[in-house]
Amino acid sequence: MFSTLLNIVVPVFAVVAIGFAFGRRQRHTDMSFVNLANVAVFCPALVFSALVDNPIQLGASWPLLVAGVLVILLPGLLLCVFHFRGLERRTLVLGGMFRNTGNIGIPLMMLAYGDDKLGAIIILFVLSNVIHFSLGLFILSHSAGRWQWLKSPILWAAALGLLLAEHRSLLPEFVYTSSDLLGQIAVPLMLFALGVRLSSGEIGELGLAFKVNVSYLLVGASSLLLVAWWLPLTRDWLQLLALSVMLPPAVLNYLLCEQYGCQPDKMASIVLLGNLLSIVTIPVVIYLTLTFL
Repeated sequence: MFSTLLNIVVPVFAVVAIGFAFGRRQRHTDMSFVNLANVAVFCPALVFSALVDNPIQLGASWPLLVAGVLVILLPGLLLCVFHFRGLERRTLVLGGMFRNTGNIGIPLMMLAYGDDKLGAIIILFVLSNVIHFSLGLFILSHSAGRWQWLKSPILWAAALGLLLAEHRSLLPEFVYTSSDLLGQIAVPLMLFALGVRLSSGEIGELGLAFKVNVSYLLVGASSLLLVAWWLPLTRDWLQLLALSVMLPPAVLNYLLCEQYGCQPDKMASIVLLGNLLSIVTIPVVIYLTLTFL
């Protein structure tokens, strides 16, 4: 089992570490164009090709869809009872709701639970993305973000992938091959870009960042237990959900906090420490899900 965990976890964190080292060496690395290309081109291609190659029966998968939404919303509600001096509630809630389901979640879930789960993995990723760019932006700014999710190319790629999954003949095969090639760029680039982004951050107020990340793990685990008790989830779905709620806060949270003037320095510390702590927590979660689920 130990060697299995190494084979799952080490490749993911190795690519992040290489990006981190590259970012430290280059110092003022500008990844904005690369990140834009990943969000606008490569990730949508990955979502489209994954859903076409791994058809999802939405009628049969409704428990996963509901669970995917609840494990985002419930942590936000539970975090409302927490209070940390000097930390705004919207900052606290945003980091706890939206985890790193893209950069780390997709590759880890594929390596840990198999490529055949990619369709379900992508569904969780798309749900998180849509809620992040709608409710997440609304939390940060009450006057913006209500319809922002409609602008997400990932959403439209998901809709097209679901539509064509049962009707591949509507498009020539080279379209699917091209999207598959573009999609293969997304995951390693996400990991590398995450490392570069983390290299530019510094951990301030270590005690606060640690307590906040512990609270995220607690509300994530509590939300999972509630969802597992309430919904008829399969073993495969429970494994994916268990890992998703234990992932570190998304780096995107820092970028959005910076954009909306919502304590970006504190969010940067929370995100950076959360990703460092995940080096310990993620192997534990994967071990438990593979052994007991």
